[in-house]
Amino acid sequence: MSESQSATVASIRQLRTQIPGPKSRELHAAREKAVSSGFGITSPIFIDHVEGSLLVDVDDNKLIDFASGIAVTSVGAANPKVAEAVAAQAKSAIHTCFMVTEYQGFVDVCAKLNELTPGDFDKRSALFTSGAEAIENAVKIARAYTGRPAVVVLDHAYHGRTHMTMSMTAKNVPYKQGFGPFATEVYRTPTAYGFRWPNRRENAASEALAMLKEMVLTQIGAGNVACIVAEPIAGEGGFIAPEPGFLKGVQDFAREHGIVFVADEIQTGFARTGTLFASEFENIEPDLITTAKALGGGMPISAVTGRAEIMNAAPVGGIGGTYAGNPVACAAALAAIEVIESDDLVGRAKQIEAVAMPRLESFVQSSPYVGEARGRGAMLAIEFVTDDGITPNADAAKKVAAQANSQGVLTLTCGTFGNVIRLLPPLIISDEELDEGLDVIGEAIDAL
Repeated sequence: MSESQSATVASIRQLRTQIPGPKSRELHAAREKAVSSGFGITSPIFIDHVEGSLLVDVDDNKLIDFASGIAVTSVGAANPKVAEAVAAQAKSAIHTCFMVTEYQGFVDVCAKLNELTPGDFDKRSALFTSGAEAIENAVKIARAYTGRPAVVVLDHAYHGRTHMTMSMTAKNVPYKQGFGPFATEVYRTPTAYGFRWPNRRENAASEALAMLKEMVLTQIGAGNVACIVAEPIAGEGGFIAPEPGFLKGVQDFAREHGIVFVADEIQTGFARTGTLFASEFENIEPDLITTAKALGGGMPISAVTGRAEIMNAAPVGGIGGTYAGNPVACAAALAAIEVIESDDLVGRAKQIEAVAMPRLESFVQSSPYVGEARGRGAMLAIEFVTDDGITPNADAAKKVAAQANSQGVLTLTCGTFGNVIRLLPPLIISDEELDEGLDVIGEAIDAL
């Protein structure tokens, strides 16, 4: 980077105090007296407001956001169009409950989801509040349609924190430890995790698919399986994109045996991966697809969308929720989708990958502690290892993330082994902001 470029980039972050600053520390002390300690925190920073893709804290520090509220604020955390839609709807009606009296926003969001999600077939949608609710209801709908009990999930999966979705999630600490017993009829099989596949990356897809088939056919019985639920890219599990061919093979196998194939696109959906939905990467057409996070532009809303005959299998009154498809959240969702389409944020996610991925790959080349760079679009990650090149190195990931956070670049870790740093910048981030954030991460890696 040239001297003039460095000067330009240096003006983006503004660190007026140590991170966290004195006001954040004071507020965090108050939080500890009021809030359950069960809520974790990446960085004890209290945000005052947002400027574009920058977070401004109560100490007037300007921070580069590589988290997006865990992939929620793809259109920005204070997008004007979303804010205007929320304000207008709040003046009209904040809540009525769609199961009591109807309103158009709910119908419009469902119609838009039916139009945009993969698959050229008749669809229906149902709206809920959280991602975990969407997954729970997808399982309920699949069970109602098939009359079968079993649910198959993948290694490194994360599906939520409710009883059912916690049972479907792979990682024990912190999501499951002490919260058992778990839901029955949940079965787990390996995913095609190329970097860690024991018999070489090129064999991961075929061998993982063979394992899934064997488990379904011989251990469970295909006639007992209601659904197979898979993230097109495992999120919390480490931003793992299964090796090509695996998910398409899973979908084809599911259809062969009358099993509902569910794509969990809660983190990957709505432009994050450089396609509107990550399923499009391998031309997958899920029977059901779950969405949340970026769908609401920052407001809580989730959905299950899928084949009409499957979605309509739930008995009348069997799905729903008091806040499901809240009018204000529906208005936010429609505005967020409009911004994604009008501002070509699918294309922007591809540009973010083009800027960031070469930098991440350079970390692999320059540091013995970075084993792999991976991801798609603006859903990217680096996996940390020990100097043997393969053993998970959670300590290195924590040190790099902590250093980046202290320097005003908000960064998240993830991974079953806690050894992955994930990048989830808002899709409106500038190249200059992206470069500066990557500079900070690179400096932290060099310091290991």
